[in-house]
Amino acid sequence: MTLMIFFLMFIIESAPEKLCPLRPSIDVLEGEYFFLCYPESMQEHFQEGAYIVNWYKENAGKQQLIRGRDRIVSQMNSLEFWPAELSDSGNYSVTHSNGKQDFTIQKWTLNVLERNKSSCFNKNHLTTEIKNAGTGHSLKCSDLSVNENDSIMWYKDCKNYENETERELDFTALTVQHSGIYTCKILISHEGKVYHSTNTIKLVVEEDAPEAVTLEIVGRDEEIETEIGKEEVLNCTGFLGYYMQEDASLYWLINQTFPEKCTGILENEPSICEEEFKKLQLGNKFYATRLLRIKKVTDEDMHHNFTCMLQVDERTQIKIVKLKKGNTRDLPVHMFTTGMVLAVLFPCVTVAVVFVCVMFRVDLVLFYRNISRRDDTAGDGKEYDAFVSYLKDCISATAEEREFALKILPMILEENFGYKLCIFERDVSAGGAVVDDIHSFIDKSRRLIIILSQNYVSDRAIYELESGLHKALVERKTNIILIEYMPISDYNFLPESLSLLPSKRVVKWKKDKSLPVNSRFWKNLRYLMPAKPTKINTKGHNNNLELGSEGAQSQTESCDFNAIV
Repeated sequence: MTLMIFFLMFIIESAPEKLCPLRPSIDVLEGEYFFLCYPESMQEHFQEGAYIVNWYKENAGKQQLIRGRDRIVSQMNSLEFWPAELSDSGNYSVTHSNGKQDFTIQKWTLNVLERNKSSCFNKNHLTTEIKNAGTGHSLKCSDLSVNENDSIMWYKDCKNYENETERELDFTALTVQHSGIYTCKILISHEGKVYHSTNTIKLVVEEDAPEAVTLEIVGRDEEIETEIGKEEVLNCTGFLGYYMQEDASLYWLINQTFPEKCTGILENEPSICEEEFKKLQLGNKFYATRLLRIKKVTDEDMHHNFTCMLQVDERTQIKIVKLKKGNTRDLPVHMFTTGMVLAVLFPCVTVAVVFVCVMFRVDLVLFYRNISRRDDTAGDGKEYDAFVSYLKDCISATAEEREFALKILPMILEENFGYKLCIFERDVSAGGAVVDDIHSFIDKSRRLIIILSQNYVSDRAIYELESGLHKALVERKTNIILIEYMPISDYNFLPESLSLLPSKRVVKWKKDKSLPVNSRFWKNLRYLMPAKPTKINTKGHNNNLELGSEGAQSQTESCDFNAIV
């Protein structure tokens, strides 16, 4: 039996004698008193009658029973370290045994950090609090006391702070001078000896500190439509606030069981695995994210609860994701099943069919959309099919890039295929708040089209890209399409968070070869756009667009408009 969510919630709601650690990974300083525990009342959830509590430490891949010694004391519901040493680092677990079967109650990974001989704290073992000047605040000392008469001392930057001996350090009105590193030291008497435990907090007081935001997982509990046999990637993103929470942890549970870790080796990859925990920054906001990969969805997965848990300090947030069978998309599943039957009966025919499907997948999907008259835009509340982002400063090495964005792209997508684009210079009146307008129009669009070149980076362009990434990664509302207008050998000039997208949808423009309406470029771009019933209108247009002096003049005027904005 593994760690379960209701056990965690039970620990939070109950009031045990000791505050038992919730996080699966715990840091502690060497030479300090520490304990692992669980509430005694949890035993009723496992079994009735006589039982034995056993504590184990993993050694060389095997569970080694911990027997009571002078320094490490095994109690019924706690394991005490008097004190912790570097050699105590490792994986610990506690079980209940009735003589026939062992029931695992909880597991921890204990990391004993080396003490800094020249300081009263370890910089890797502290929490940070950022507050506004002029507000009241209290610093709380973690309660690791054994007896009520255990003494407490406070230090600021390793110097005794005003002879304070209370568990909370109160500030009526904070000032910038209150900034510093505060350490509370609890002196604990045990069997004639004095031990100690410390808790260190870095307090930052700013005149214009950002407003504190509650820890939260982005999005609510949700149900995701999928199909049997399809690969799914579940994304859990947690908002950490306006500064990085070093002790934040984010992980998935499947029916209260921890999934296996992804190996990165396709042949050995588990059917369901959890990727590495990542932290990222979008603007001045910090997020944590972790992906859960399901190689092939099974009918059993439809009955699972996929739970994302975010923990910072002793705070916990939970989000539950469920899978359900959805409507058939693009190519129906029964077509794939029919192909597999044909593969068994007619191998040669199957090879030919597979080859055609791979080579002409885009054409098949577009054909299917056309005959089925599928419309993904109906009733979604969006005003535009795509927002177009490109380099708008006059430093561009050529006017062709601007002409492509302002003339060629809307001429084909709007006039020939019925899409509605949002182009800032064309659709937004001058004089408004540029940042607010950009954010609003991206929010109203189903796609964000980014026309990339080595000159793409500018303040406006990067803000549009980061806004789109926020919609794609955090809110999951907008899909991003990258158009490589000029060959790019290295994408390092783009934000690192772009790599977190499930896939980079890149369509390459090949100048004259891409100009015809029925070229591969326009087919690939339509494939990435939302499905929409259209009728190609070629009246009044040649297969190859003619770009003349009037287009160049319009681009010059548009450049001047951007300079004013």
